[in-house]
Amino acid sequence: MPINTDRILTTHVGSLPRSERLIRANAARRDGSIDEADFQKILTEETQAVVDRQVEIGIDIVNDGEYGHAMSQAVDYGAWWHYSFARTGGLKLLTEGNPANEVHRSEPGKLKYTSFADRRDWTRFQDFYTAELDLGNDPDRSFPATVAPLTYQGQDEVGRDVRNLAAATEGKGVHGAFVAALSPGSAARVGNLYYPTDKEHIYAWADVLKEEYKAITDAGFTLQIDDPSVAEGWDQINPEPSVSDYLDFIQVAVDALNYALEDIPTEQTRFHLCWGSWHGPHSTDLEFKHLADTLLSVDAAGYTFEAANARHAHEWKVWENLELPEGKYVIPGVVSHSTNLIEHPELVAQRIEQFAQVVGKENVVASTDCGLGGRLHPDLAWAKLESLTAGARIASKRLFG
Repeated sequence: MPINTDRILTTHVGSLPRSERLIRANAARRDGSIDEADFQKILTEETQAVVDRQVEIGIDIVNDGEYGHAMSQAVDYGAWWHYSFARTGGLKLLTEGNPANEVHRSEPGKLKYTSFADRRDWTRFQDFYTAELDLGNDPDRSFPATVAPLTYQGQDEVGRDVRNLAAATEGKGVHGAFVAALSPGSAARVGNLYYPTDKEHIYAWADVLKEEYKAITDAGFTLQIDDPSVAEGWDQINPEPSVSDYLDFIQVAVDALNYALEDIPTEQTRFHLCWGSWHGPHSTDLEFKHLADTLLSVDAAGYTFEAANARHAHEWKVWENLELPEGKYVIPGVVSHSTNLIEHPELVAQRIEQFAQVVGKENVVASTDCGLGGRLHPDLAWAKLESLTAGARIASKRLFG
């Protein structure tokens, strides 16, 4: 069945600006100054509010803004990832001796991630990245390592997420709703001090995360897999590898994800590919043409990817030479998190129409490049979503009449 029948549907990637009330509540929860029942009440109410605002703007496929992924400050580039730490047993916070903080030099056929601070784009533009620009680009060094068998312990948290979203969307007439979850490949970028091989580490994460995936789809929601490691990891191999070596390197993560998705309905799954959401040059982003086949090999119905920012807006033309499998659809970004400029609705419409020309108007859902929460001022984030829906209306009129 085509996803669009009479108009272009709209959605976004997941993270939305947290309210000041929720940010304060998360900070208070972390320091123990709020009762858990009071925190949960605030979370439920703020989830309702963020869904209501999406509906008001005209977003068709909504979510909970990732409000269940704790964020206690206005700028937080790691909330999409960090939430999983509290939901997984076998991890230990290590500020010293964490393998993920070690600098590595790869060789042909023997690739290994270097540290986050040793990225090639970050070292090339070191003066920019270390300048006092308040862009939230400090490399993250405070994350855990795997020190024991990984186990899933997030049943209560994911149950709360789906209950809050179900309550918030009831009777709202939304076209659909989704919940974002981490991929095994991205999760496994924490340090590994337990599993004998990187492959075993990734598959252990797959066994953990499939529990979260099933809880989301069993609740009737679409599962969105967040996996920047597929594209963004290219920048974290130092020196730059060959494309073929890199595709071989990430294949184990793709295989582990498909393994984790074996019991998940494909029609309830969408996959998000991005090159990292930090504000920077992104001069080392791997071109989408090299990743397209890998993207389409993921067992998902929808594919969401960056297509609006200055580094990737030209790559819609790659789809001229791709065959979108039957039953699949694309969710391109047509407004971006990487600029404070609000895209004109006419530009949004043109971007939608470009994709409609190459994959069919029935197979395009208009979206954002990446999450907007913590990456833009809230006023700008919501204005971009308004421009998104306005542009979709223009494109719909032209494409559907």
